[in-house]
Amino acid sequence: MALPIVAIIGRPNVGKSTLVNRLAEGRDAIVHDEPGVTRDRTYRDAYWRDREFQVVDTGGLVFDDDSEFLPYIRQQAMTALTEASAALFVVDGQAGITTSDEAIASWLRQQSVPVVLVVNKCESVEQGAIQAAEFWQLGLGEPHPVSAIHGNGTGEVLDQLIEHLPTTDELEAIEETRVAIVGRPNVGKSSLLNAFVGESRAIVSPISGTTRDAIDTVVERDGKRYRLVDTAGIRKKKNVEYGPEFFGINRAFKAIRRADVVLMVIDALDNVTEQDQKLAGRIAEDGRGCVIVVNKWDAVEKDSYTIYDYEKIVRDRLRFVDWAEMIFVSAQTGQRVEKILELVDTAAEQHKRRVSTSVINEVLEEAVNWHSPPATRQGRQGKIYYGTQVSAQPPAIALFVNDPKLFGDNYKRYIERQIRQSLGFTGTPVRLFWRGKKVREMERSTANRATRV
Repeated sequence: MALPIVAIIGRPNVGKSTLVNRLAEGRDAIVHDEPGVTRDRTYRDAYWRDREFQVVDTGGLVFDDDSEFLPYIRQQAMTALTEASAALFVVDGQAGITTSDEAIASWLRQQSVPVVLVVNKCESVEQGAIQAAEFWQLGLGEPHPVSAIHGNGTGEVLDQLIEHLPTTDELEAIEETRVAIVGRPNVGKSSLLNAFVGESRAIVSPISGTTRDAIDTVVERDGKRYRLVDTAGIRKKKNVEYGPEFFGINRAFKAIRRADVVLMVIDALDNVTEQDQKLAGRIAEDGRGCVIVVNKWDAVEKDSYTIYDYEKIVRDRLRFVDWAEMIFVSAQTGQRVEKILELVDTAAEQHKRRVSTSVINEVLEEAVNWHSPPATRQGRQGKIYYGTQVSAQPPAIALFVNDPKLFGDNYKRYIERQIRQSLGFTGTPVRLFWRGKKVREMERSTANRATRV
């Protein structure tokens, strides 16, 4: 569903991210007592009455300073406003009107987007009206006193805001594929996002740690919608200090868990690092679909064999996701970037795929006929009675056997290979649960007791 967008605008440290968390009823936006924590524009789903919308948190606007990231932050905030149906201009009621507030207000008056003026940090209901009254001078209509921390006054703001938004019934419903873009710092995640979107959606800089939050962007291709989430670069835990980077990495892990497919981005110039291996293990453990994206391929000196040799090295080192498809791209030049979404489609489809019990048992029968389970010295041999898929996302298959201990790791891997070769499941982990006769008898006994009751 293509939700209308509400841009949150204001100078640094007026409580924009706290307000976003309040409106979205969550704690997804990073809040920290430090200017410049929010740099890119980050999207959060929200609703009020019969309206659904997205609030876009932006970095603090500063017009008279071009140091460090401030020009990029201005660019992101301005882009957010161009795509917004309405804007919330947030000011600090305790600090009063500042020259930065006046500059932003002057700029907003020149825009065509409806603006609701929000006077934050009015924790006292009695004093709030007095604090807000000063902001009539900005010429943006009625100032609304609120406390983003406590929620006071937000209902009145939302009542005015939704007058500028379409109803939920007017919105077109389209299924989305959620795609998280993850990797170490400076492997080109934000550049990849910008290549998809065709604009400077995320700030790109050679400075490590530029992206601090998880940035949602929706793109459409051939009638399909993808929600791309650029994440903070994930470094070794011992190198991460408590603060914005710590929260950003936690957001990255959360983005992996809520994704259908993860784009694991690797720097072709660095090869596979230990941190890449840990990240691959995390993706497999969370049961997410995956595409391995080898970026900066244009910078590698190569011959006709390079790509094959490189792929072999990557697969040897990333055994946790050896089922993932791999693509070699250049986010800077756009080489093969669009083909990534084709692989995403395959992985997403296989991730939610279900296979009938009869087909699974045909595969198991053929696998056992080809290679029987090994027997112990005492002559006991494993037997697979049948298998059935018990869930999807990721696909999980329960194999009912006489005793799971009779099946060694090598044979279990053999069965998984046979299932993959026969059924596919490209781009997604497959979980096999080996369940013994005792477990089955306990389940049957429990079911019988429940029936008697």
